[in-house]
Amino acid sequence: MALVDSFGRSIQYLRVSVTERCNFRCHYCRPAQGGAPIPREELLSLEELARLLDIFVGLGVRRVRLTGGEPLLRRNLLHLIRSIRPLAGLEEISLSTNGYLLGAMAHDLAAAGVERVNSSLDSLNPATFADLTRGGDLDRVLAGIDGALAAGLHPVKVNMVVMGGINDHEIPAMVDFAWERGVRLRFIETMPVGEVGGRAVQRYVSAGEILERIRQHRGVALIPEDHPSLTGPARLFRLEGSEARVGIISAMSRHFCSDCNRMRLTSRGDMVLCLGREDRVDLRCALRAGADDAQLADLIRRGVAAKPEGHGFRPPRPEAESSGAAVGHRMSALGG
Repeated sequence: MALVDSFGRSIQYLRVSVTERCNFRCHYCRPAQGGAPIPREELLSLEELARLLDIFVGLGVRRVRLTGGEPLLRRNLLHLIRSIRPLAGLEEISLSTNGYLLGAMAHDLAAAGVERVNSSLDSLNPATFADLTRGGDLDRVLAGIDGALAAGLHPVKVNMVVMGGINDHEIPAMVDFAWERGVRLRFIETMPVGEVGGRAVQRYVSAGEILERIRQHRGVALIPEDHPSLTGPARLFRLEGSEARVGIISAMSRHFCSDCNRMRLTSRGDMVLCLGREDRVDLRCALRAGADDAQLADLIRRGVAAKPEGHGFRPPRPEAESSGAAVGHRMSALGG
């Protein structure tokens, strides 16, 4: 069985936000005050999450990524992981994190069934990192990345959102860090998602400029290694003469919508059809109204059939205030 949208794309990857809470308030993701907490009754329980994931996997989803907010803040997350790990057809469970709690939980995550992690790391300068995250501890995040490596989570990917005039000068240092640590580095263009994302995108640095700075720093060619089924939205490059690789997620300058194989499930039970659109399907309401698994599966299929062709993002122009389809929901509510 397979989930196929109206443009012939097979949906095999689901990003699941298990909480909107986060212990960081990154400039491009959350407002300074953090935002009002979600009433507990609006959140999916772990049992409801597990039931929906069982249905998604039965429909053809093969990879599940647990996200937030910060997923490691969700109580009993390990129980959820253990409960979905045996699902027939599920090939991989991964996790995206800000890294702050990762060091203490890495071995337990691996034992429960998580195979790989992505950790955010937008600066290697403690002061810049603290400013970007509004109080984050860089040393603890670096210890979390080291803990994931020690626990055998592989690959460990490090994500850097590049912002002009803030951290773009650290691109060379980040390449060296990844090379020395043996982690996979991915640079991400800013995107106009949510109010804070709409402002942050004015710091946009294009993928082409990022790649050129890497070439100049290392003085070597970057060899494309594009395998969409393996890298997702990232374009992968190998640094000539080494096994080091960097990825570029270029949602603004080079759309990857034609290869999109993913959907998103929020902690409130909304199936979000596209990161750059408001389209969503309320699964929680149907679930709590007594829908059986077949009815929920049909609702998911109809949502997938309505998945839009693309997100509509485009690079900002100096004379323009908008960067395309800026959406109202926060990145932290969507799981990135």
